[in-house]
Amino acid sequence: MKEVKEEDIFEEDLEEVVEGEQLDFAVPPESVGSRVDVFLSQVQFQATRSYLQKLIGDGLVTVNGLEIKANYKLKAGDTVNLFLPQPQELKVEPEQIPLEVLYEDSDVIVINKPRRMVVHPAAGNYSGTLVNALLWHCKDLSGINGVMRPGIVHRLDKDTSGVIMAAKNDAAHLCLAEQIKDRTVTRRYMALVHGNLPEPGGIVDAPIGRDPKDRQRMAVVVKNGKPAVTHYKVLERFGDYTFVECRLETGRTHQIRVHMAYLGHPVVCDPKYGPKKPHFSLEGQALHAAVLGFNHPSSGEYLEFSAPLPEEMERVLKGLRGKSL
Repeated sequence: MKEVKEEDIFEEDLEEVVEGEQLDFAVPPESVGSRVDVFLSQVQFQATRSYLQKLIGDGLVTVNGLEIKANYKLKAGDTVNLFLPQPQELKVEPEQIPLEVLYEDSDVIVINKPRRMVVHPAAGNYSGTLVNALLWHCKDLSGINGVMRPGIVHRLDKDTSGVIMAAKNDAAHLCLAEQIKDRTVTRRYMALVHGNLPEPGGIVDAPIGRDPKDRQRMAVVVKNGKPAVTHYKVLERFGDYTFVECRLETGRTHQIRVHMAYLGHPVVCDPKYGPKKPHFSLEGQALHAAVLGFNHPSSGEYLEFSAPLPEEMERVLKGLRGKSL
């Protein structure tokens, strides 16, 4: 079997926290008057507020080069400097967290991940993750991605719900990763986006890379961008909003969120790429991984799994349907 590198694996909706370096954030006008710890929790979604407060207490957060307290109120023209410590090798502990298992055998486990569950441990989130839950449930997971991400073949970000698979041995992991690289894995998402898309469907073929103005965001970029293709079709229209299905041909970080924002129709309640003031009481983007299909790593049989929309998204859609009657 040919080698599969980690960068070849799906990366959509990955919320990254880059450790071991300094990150600088210019304070936008809408954040003036906010507490510095609240502001940082909004721009560093993978890090918890308590973890950020610890960094502040350790002197690893400054404003304009000066140490501050967590309750410091930001002023116009401030620059917040965040020094992320070098990661430490930690043992990830199993935790008895309920999982909705859609399928499981000796090679693979398929889960319906809830919103607000982080997939694997990272800075500020070393417990309560899908990996912690899998270690309790499975006991056996592939070790290709190391101690912090055992079994993780692809990822969903914290506030994206839906179908995700994990490998239970290294051979299965390599096989599934190769299918992802070869673009033979079926991945369909449901999203509620702003505005009324003019066409019944379409294809977004636009390369994605780090936003040169803000490295905590992704963007459509030509220089250093990787090929990214998203197929979308309209499912329902609600005037100011459109419910769409998106199928990934590639899998770049935040691909659907970036591509829909690029079209001028960002995902509803997307804290990175959408309007600053959310229009609904959702925590995080209205995005759901609805369908996942792949060839079984041992039998070769094609398997496909689906998960219904989470109650929060259903509630929003029900409200929009009521208004459109």
